[in-house]
Amino acid sequence: MSVADWLDGVLAERLDRAALERLEAARAEVAAGVDPERFAALLSLASRSVRRGSLAPTPGELAGAAGLLEGWNPERWDRLDAARARLVLALPDSDGLSAELFVEEAFRFADVGESVALYRALPLLPDPRRFVWRMGEGARTNMRAVFEAAVCDSPFPVTHFDDVAWRGCVLKALFVGAPLWRVWGLDTRLSSELAETALDFAEERRSAGRPVPHELWLCLGRFGGERAVASRQLEQRQGDRRGRAAAVLAAARAGALDEARARAAAETDPAAAAIMQRAAAGSCSSAEFAALESL
Repeated sequence: MSVADWLDGVLAERLDRAALERLEAARAEVAAGVDPERFAALLSLASRSVRRGSLAPTPGELAGAAGLLEGWNPERWDRLDAARARLVLALPDSDGLSAELFVEEAFRFADVGESVALYRALPLLPDPRRFVWRMGEGARTNMRAVFEAAVCDSPFPVTHFDDVAWRGCVLKALFVGAPLWRVWGLDTRLSSELAETALDFAEERRSAGRPVPHELWLCLGRFGGERAVASRQLEQRQGDRRGRAAAVLAAARAGALDEARARAAAETDPAAAAIMQRAAAGSCSSAEFAALESL
């Protein structure tokens, strides 16, 4: 099964017959060969056939997607995103230079929704490395929806960004409020440089009298030395319950399980304490930060 087959199967289960027929007609037109302007128009016109609504893949469908491309998670995709991605995959020269030209032309005319679909589609094309510049643009935007489409639930950033671009997209997630725990592969590219940059940001926030984003503590791992220890312990004492829990997760991720156990035992908020206790028991991967969103 290919990614295109996966999209076809999922859409067939969720769209009515008329929408499927119109989408198939557009897909066939793209596959037969159109000019870049017509391709961009077909992407836009897809909204007339496919109504927005969560794609809501089943656990089995998500497992199938991950099997096709490790790190790809369409759990939060919209049906229209999937339809537009299918049109991108229908480009007859999807592994050649003309596909890049078609994609850039589509971005020229794209609204936010179309940009989101395009950024979600690019990692699915053959040889996605050729889109590093374009994906870098998405990782620098201040529009959270577009940023998440380029950076989150995708293997592209961790696989293809160089160190500078990687650190930039991780810190940008903190600036725009995107969920850093959804940046796939984050733990595999932690570094002393990223930790130092994150700690600088924490100090800047405190100096300005502003809270430290709780997901900043994801950036440390075992890096940052005594400076990291002092900063996370300060957050454990002074932060709100989400920040305290995140700083305890940071301690566990650094291997300081005694510190995590002591802070968990002293925590008075039951929900935060439960997260801390799990961290002290060793459950401290980046995915554990998802639970902080409910605090």
